[in-house]
Amino acid sequence: MTQDSLTLAWKYLRRRKFYTTIKLLENKRDIYEDNFEYYLLLGISCLYVGDIGTASSYFQKARHIKLTDVRLLLGQAAIFLRRGDTERALQYYVDIKNMDPNNQVALDAIEFIRTRGDYDTICRWVDSGRIEQFYPPLGVNPQKVARILIPLCAGVLGCVLTLILLPKNNYATGERGDLSSLVLNSDEKNNAQETDLSSQSMKYILSNSEITKSYSDALKYYQVHRDNAVQVEINRILNSNAALSIKQKAQILMNYLTVPTFDTISDVPLFSEVEKESSLYLDCWVVWSGRISDAIQNEDGSYSCRLLVGYDSMVKVDGIIDVKFAENPNIVPEQPLKILGQIKAEDNKIYLKGRAVYQSVHDSLK
Repeated sequence: MTQDSLTLAWKYLRRRKFYTTIKLLENKRDIYEDNFEYYLLLGISCLYVGDIGTASSYFQKARHIKLTDVRLLLGQAAIFLRRGDTERALQYYVDIKNMDPNNQVALDAIEFIRTRGDYDTICRWVDSGRIEQFYPPLGVNPQKVARILIPLCAGVLGCVLTLILLPKNNYATGERGDLSSLVLNSDEKNNAQETDLSSQSMKYILSNSEITKSYSDALKYYQVHRDNAVQVEINRILNSNAALSIKQKAQILMNYLTVPTFDTISDVPLFSEVEKESSLYLDCWVVWSGRISDAIQNEDGSYSCRLLVGYDSMVKVDGIIDVKFAENPNIVPEQPLKILGQIKAEDNKIYLKGRAVYQSVHDSLK
């Protein structure tokens, strides 16, 4: 039986598939406008992936619809706690306790604030992920339950099935996924260069071996979760004299790349590198720190600003780049920050498509 998107989203959320939940719901924005569960689901998902600014925005939208939902209050309280605003967080937890006297998350959070809610401990708990115990609970992960019950019930059969499935899922080799369909065939390896260059403009003229090496490196980087390094090699190929079939496979490979978080991102290019050779870094993700200027809240709900890269300590600006957010990320303009964003281009000018913002708890407590 076909299930509605909200039902599916709750199932994905309980299985800790946060990005799947976000992607599913963002495509249903027109259908679920002004729906409390819709905004709550998105807020909780963004909270768990570390996109605090967007989570706060979704929680605020949910709050306009319903004020007294324990799950919503837990989410908003967790955001204040992460930021070190223990007074605001405590107010929320007391409200939750009044509504649900036996709510264990609220009771534990109140005790944590009372006994250990200092700046240093909060920072350590945010960094280690322990702060998630104060997030809205997701319940038992059915996938974990299945992994426990199946071996117990199936016994030897379960062990056999596990041995069969391990190679398919590449757990034993440490590989990320099966990209066998994207491996270059012998003809592509031997004829990696495009023969007809008359109708193409290209930035890089590569030899046969350079093209195959670049593509091979992209596959290798993918398996070790270096998605930015993969994207660089894809861009090199797409802007080169590589054969059309190789470019097509490189574009398909792009669809396998995932959105990073502040904790998982790697191979972050410097602003100077991007400025010098922007075509090589398009669609790469960066975490750049600095301060913002010229912030604008647009009528359609989007938010734009300029990031003064490297200007954290107000000594030197490494560069200036426009940043665009789909929604207001609740930035404190006077404080330094880090922005997680994807490098895009419009009218031959690069900008950041903002995904998440981090501002230090220490700065917010000053």
